Amino acid sequence: MNLVKRLKKDVPILIAEDDEEDREIIREAFDECMLTNDLIFVNDGEELMQYLLRCGKYAATPEYTTPGIILLDLNMPRKDGRQALVEIKTNAELCKIPVIILTTSKEEEDVMRTYKLGVNSFVIKPVTYSALVNVMKSIGNYWLEIVELPK
Repeated sequence: MNLVKRLKKDVPILIAEDDEEDREIIREAFDECMLTNDLIFVNDGEELMQYLLRCGKYAATPEYTTPGIILLDLNMPRKDGRQALVEIKTNAELCKIPVIILTTSKEEEDVMRTYKLGVNSFVIKPVTYSALVNVMKSIGNYWLEIVELPK
């Protein structure tokens, strides 16, 4: 069991979030949940795709790590989460990475559309910090303890 736990904590989490304050709050919530996974932040869908495809500023990044999970905001500049999700789920190499939408959008259209595009979960960002901590704890419990992730 120790080996399984050690391996699960080694699953890097790539987070596409354009708001600096939200990024810091998400980082703090992960810390409070004692989730020690590496968190990799990108600012928008364009940077997300550059990271995943190892191009642009990530072309020569020696410390590049393939993420085990992607947390994806929908409403971002340059390329929004919906566009990035399409690119991820239609790419033969990237489509196996679980994508969790983490957004303020409560639009039923966003929920339905992203599930049709292949998102694995749709989570509405809580308003309070304590609720966000609970959400991160649940995400960590489900995605890092219960399910088996692709290698």
